[in-house]
Amino acid sequence: MPDTYRKIVAHKYSKNFREASEIVSTEIVEPGPSQILVRNSFGGVNASDVNISGGVYFSDGNFPFDLGCESVGEVVAVGSGVTEFKAGDAVASPQMGSAYSEMLCRNVEQFIKVPHCSPEYLSVSVAGLTASIGLHEAGNMGSGETVLITAAAGGVGNWCVQLAKLAGNHVIGTCSTQEKAKELKSLGCDRVIVYSEEDLGEVLATEYPEGINLVFEQVGGQTFDTCVDHIAQRGRILICGFISEYMGDPQEVTGPRIYHKLLWKSAQLQAFLYKDWPDKITSHLEALIEQVAGGHINPLLDPKEFLGLESAADAVEYLHSGKNTGKVVVRY
Repeated sequence: MPDTYRKIVAHKYSKNFREASEIVSTEIVEPGPSQILVRNSFGGVNASDVNISGGVYFSDGNFPFDLGCESVGEVVAVGSGVTEFKAGDAVASPQMGSAYSEMLCRNVEQFIKVPHCSPEYLSVSVAGLTASIGLHEAGNMGSGETVLITAAAGGVGNWCVQLAKLAGNHVIGTCSTQEKAKELKSLGCDRVIVYSEEDLGEVLATEYPEGINLVFEQVGGQTFDTCVDHIAQRGRILICGFISEYMGDPQEVTGPRIYHKLLWKSAQLQAFLYKDWPDKITSHLEALIEQVAGGHINPLLDPKEFLGLESAADAVEYLHSGKNTGKVVVRY
């Protein structure tokens, strides 16, 4: 084993991930009591990587700090008192600063064992948790509902499609191309709206005049406004993100306050981050891992290869270009 490993840190705040990030070398240390040392194989790329590098959240302002979110790797050493893991085990880390690091040495409670060291199980950590906790806990998803998922072909969106179908719902997904639409149909999407070819509002008004029971919204802007206009009586709108505004300043709008539209339908608007349901994370992770292992969920992975830490900024920019279909992964 080498004496050092490399990782990506932020040395200043910037939503330009490439500008904010720097690859540094760090000494490898032996794991202490209740710690394990992991060699990462895959790191997850997320839209919010630019929010983290930009200091929007998850940072206390102390530089440098580690960038990236989730990873999957192999245990190479364990500290004293560790019985949960052994060398050779495949583990996922859903913790901040995991994705863009060649090695991790952390306490055992920051890892969860997975059946294989593969990008499918990487996708479980952040994308799967966001979809599952969002739909089931924040959104109170039932069965027999009409569920709309925006950015449905993305890393989180494809999980939402599959979980909503497994729960017995009619699922609508939005995406930008016919190629992405084909993937969504293969995952069970009942209606795919290609927004570059169809008007979202017109489709919802014509085909779903009673409105949408549950919206999982990730885009923001006009897409969000359209979802509000077409929510059903007692419907729920989940705000998972608003990627249309991530790279710029908040859009300023002038219009009636949103309660003028929500009150008359007894509709709910809820924003969420899965980390705010800490008591639910373990149970959801375990259930999602079982669903992948059992073949009930097939995480959609983008086929474009990004190799090594040097490719991380390219991967983040690729995701924000909107070209990806499924989870974007950096491989080590």
